[in-house]
Amino acid sequence: MAGSAETVQPPLDDVMLSMDVVDTLRQDARIVDRELNDETRRDELIERLRQIYRGQGIEVPDHILEQGVQALEDSRFVYEPPKPGLMVWLATAYVTRWDWGKWAGGGIAVFAAIWLGWQAVYVWPQARKAEQARIELSETLPDRLSTAYETVDAETDDQDVLARAAQLRDAGHAAAKAGQLEPARKAAQDLTSLLAELRLAFDVQIVSRSGELSGLWRIPRVNPDSRNYYLVVEALDEDGNALEREILNEETGKRETVMKWAVRVPKSVFDRVQDDKLDDGIIQNAVIGEKRRGELETDWRVNMSGGALTQW
Repeated sequence: MAGSAETVQPPLDDVMLSMDVVDTLRQDARIVDRELNDETRRDELIERLRQIYRGQGIEVPDHILEQGVQALEDSRFVYEPPKPGLMVWLATAYVTRWDWGKWAGGGIAVFAAIWLGWQAVYVWPQARKAEQARIELSETLPDRLSTAYETVDAETDDQDVLARAAQLRDAGHAAAKAGQLEPARKAAQDLTSLLAELRLAFDVQIVSRSGELSGLWRIPRVNPDSRNYYLVVEALDEDGNALEREILNEETGKRETVMKWAVRVPKSVFDRVQDDKLDDGIIQNAVIGEKRRGELETDWRVNMSGGALTQW
């Protein structure tokens, strides 16, 4: 439109010359510090710039020199780095990604290996163990306890035995319901052991083999003026095989599993057995007790004083 002012862009050569002037001024810091700080010498600075360019065979117009000096004062053509911030950090990280990426990748790989190792060595085995315990508490042990009790009930009419079995069963169920694995296992094991004991049948027989003791006596520590008399016995099944028995040693207070042990009897029983063996070297009535299937207690055929030994 006629009469309107139009913005005229300077030619590219002028811009380049202005930039070169600024660069020349920056390279000679002494000129800038001296001349620009003294307003009266501004013309001398421009003249000196003109001489520098003429020395290079370049004729620079005065307005270009003026623009260059003004551009230096205005800090044009000067790169100012952006202020630190999130976007600058992200841009820097992207540009240097190949430098830090390999270290980050290695760190991630190490972390992943440690995590997988931890999972494989501890977390997954613990999870499996917890699941197995859950199944054992909710299914396996309750079924085992109930089945064992039903079997005991089917194999004996002894009310004392049934009461003991019911007590173990109920204790096991209560422990399982409360999540107490070991007490529940022990109750099931005790009930299983009771059933196994209930099914046993054997005779308690005095040992009467050559070179082995059939009886002995001991002086008790609590009463040195008396004697305790014992018969050495073993448990034989219907085929004559000796069975292991768990016996409480009255001298040590410890339970031991043995093939033979000594039961304490009155002196009269001890003397009778001794006389029987001395007569012909054979004990005629060697069987002194019987344990029948379906019962827990041994039916003794001789008077017993109670107590036993496992070593002598």
